[in-house]
Amino acid sequence: MNKIRYLIIGNSVAAVNCIEAIRGVDTADDITVVSDEESFNYSRPLLSYYLGGRIPEERLPFVARDFYEKHGVDLILGKRAVDLNVAKKEITLDDGASLSYDRCLLSVGGIPIVPPIEGLEDTIEGAFSFLTVKEVKGLVDYIERNEIKEAVVLGGGLIGLKVVEGLMEGGVKPTVIELADRILANTFDREASAILEKRLAREGCTVIKEDTIRGIAAQKGRLTGVILRNGNTLLETSLLITAVGVRPNLELVRGTPIKTERGILVDRCMMTNIQDVYAAGDCAQGIDLLHTTQEVIAIWPVAARQGRIAGLNMCGIPREYPGLFAMNSVQICDTPTISFGITNPPEQNGYEVLRSLNKDTGSYKKIVVKDGRVAGVILIRSIERAGVYGMLIREGIEVQGFKDQLLRDDFGLLVLPKQFRKHLVGEVGLEV
Repeated sequence: MNKIRYLIIGNSVAAVNCIEAIRGVDTADDITVVSDEESFNYSRPLLSYYLGGRIPEERLPFVARDFYEKHGVDLILGKRAVDLNVAKKEITLDDGASLSYDRCLLSVGGIPIVPPIEGLEDTIEGAFSFLTVKEVKGLVDYIERNEIKEAVVLGGGLIGLKVVEGLMEGGVKPTVIELADRILANTFDREASAILEKRLAREGCTVIKEDTIRGIAAQKGRLTGVILRNGNTLLETSLLITAVGVRPNLELVRGTPIKTERGILVDRCMMTNIQDVYAAGDCAQGIDLLHTTQEVIAIWPVAARQGRIAGLNMCGIPREYPGLFAMNSVQICDTPTISFGITNPPEQNGYEVLRSLNKDTGSYKKIVVKDGRVAGVILIRSIERAGVYGMLIREGIEVQGFKDQLLRDDFGLLVLPKQFRKHLVGEVGLEV
């Protein structure tokens, strides 16, 4: 069995950035990518736009169809890696084939979190998750075939709100069921959540909070309703989308010596505790810039950066991952929002919170400051300065001298110390 120089398991943004990094250094050695999906490439952040009919399926890929051929990549689609033997440096696929490698990247992403719902374990027509292009294509087809006009979305976090965005653009009225006391509870504060909840209500979207789905009702294998936990209330619906969130996919590393916590633990070079085995993207638990601990940050820019760092180290170019921070952007009912960093700081831990609300425009800003530096930001509507705030966090710039100007609408380059202005011109906006 010939050894593959670079074997990549998974085929999203971390894998693509790993390929590009390797080929920037090593144009000769072989690269093999294995994906359990049939689609050659697609952008997950665009799936809600496809659901809403804003873009066609042809616009989902984020690389050209000949990307893999041009980069000398052997692309294996529709095959799942089921066993990893780190001692032999071998991976076994679900068809029984074995692949031997020199260096391996695990970019296997996440899997949907599906809470225990009575009856959902059965094959029910009308019940969907929202992670892969195959699932979303099936969802779009189901909506069109059955002329669906309303739906229930379980989960009011980022994924759930992206689903809501797509449904509403497609003319489907959603009801959101969220276990927390507000939507986007992990990234927004109460004020920001309330602004979006009111905006959703004006557009006819119902938000049910502090509740979840206990069971489902079905007839002849087809969904007819969901049963809420509180009061056993039955909501009639023929479409349920479970969008509670994702968790790192650890199936391939279970039973191996590779260390895991919430995700696959990696060092600053994106290598696991096993030599020549790397991890990147939604499955990896790497350094968090703000917490200085290892965290799973399941967002596109982090996966891209981690994939590139892994690729460089895999081909012998030492690079360290500097750590990033949580960044989220969602537009609901034509209301753009951005949040990043620590947005709900613990009380009495030295955090200072600055807020500004314009009731006329619905614009809301929240800046979290710790030890004289910006640690987190929430922006609703007024998102033009997002890149500036992101740079302040990333570079750890001391803001005490101009803290009183952070909330001003004209806050920008001229307020910053001179040594950072030139840097900002080239960098602003790249991470948000």
